[in-house]
Amino acid sequence: MLNLISWNVNGIRAAQRKGFLDWLSAAQPDILCVQETKAHPDQLDDDLRQPEGYHTYWASAEKKGYSGVALYSKTEPQSVQIGLGIEAYDREGRTIVADYGEFVFIGAYFPNGSRDHSRLPYKMAYYADFLAFCEDLRAQGKSVIFCGDVNTSHQEIDLARPKQNQKTTGFLPEERAWMDEVVAQGYIDTFRQLYPDRTEAYSWWSNIGGARGRNVGWRLDYFFASPDLWPRVHDAVIHPEVMGSDHCPVGLLLR
Repeated sequence: MLNLISWNVNGIRAAQRKGFLDWLSAAQPDILCVQETKAHPDQLDDDLRQPEGYHTYWASAEKKGYSGVALYSKTEPQSVQIGLGIEAYDREGRTIVADYGEFVFIGAYFPNGSRDHSRLPYKMAYYADFLAFCEDLRAQGKSVIFCGDVNTSHQEIDLARPKQNQKTTGFLPEERAWMDEVVAQGYIDTFRQLYPDRTEAYSWWSNIGGARGRNVGWRLDYFFASPDLWPRVHDAVIHPEVMGSDHCPVGLLLR
């Protein structure tokens, strides 16, 4: 069984102080993508930058303390690409692409539209180019898994207060329409496919007002798989019991 995990750690150095490496040692993912590292590798100690048993790859933002994704992998991928090859996104450290032969694994930190929606055009542009990149891989005959903080809840079941958030980025019609398009292209939201009716399954909670304790959350973190991989999907999981960030880890188990 392959254990794949995605986690927006909201600052990997902060997560380290809250027990990230103990969690990693216990969880033992075969492939882990972390988002919002907010760090360059040279700012990290050796234990975090290169834990025993893992190959690590880093996509860091030019701006210090911002964005960033990292890949921890027990197996060395056949090839790794840092970024989508589009400078506007790659300078923000949003994407890592790892080809394992049997599938291409993409870990991404999708943009936030920002409260005033000022970043919405950038977010939608990244969405479009990201999906085109995935489709190009599939056109080459590749199987695709992508994961990360997508920064949108797809359906009303995916957040605690859909009615109050119709005009909030993360649940805007155009953001949700992109997720409809992802599904229309055949990609499988692994968790929702397995658990179509499960409510109160969230991966992010605001730090304001004790939202996590009351489970007033959003499902913003996903594992999508191309349809040819569906027979290998054993389970998809959300780990709200894991603390250390305003997001919790989500996972995919592959046969």
